[in-house]
Amino acid sequence: MSSPDLASLAEALRERLAVIADHAHRDRDAAGHLQRLIDVSGRIDTLIAALPTAELDPQFRHYLDRRSYDKALAWIESGGA
Repeated sequence: MSSPDLASLAEALRERLAVIADHAHRDRDAAGHLQRLIDVSGRIDTLIAALPTAELDPQFRHYLDRRSYDKALAWIESGGA
């Protein structure tokens, strides 16, 4: 699995966290905030689908399957350990 694959996924996971944490946007425009979350979630799904399943660490795959995105991001940031 190449670093760009994981770098793109990590970027999308960080963006998802930022959207979730953007309470001001949520309070000002709930529909727009929800749409941002839907958009980044769709991008995450696309990036995950493009990963080479056979090469994925079983624990990392578990995080992705369970949508434990905080743990998946931590796994990526730790160098895959």
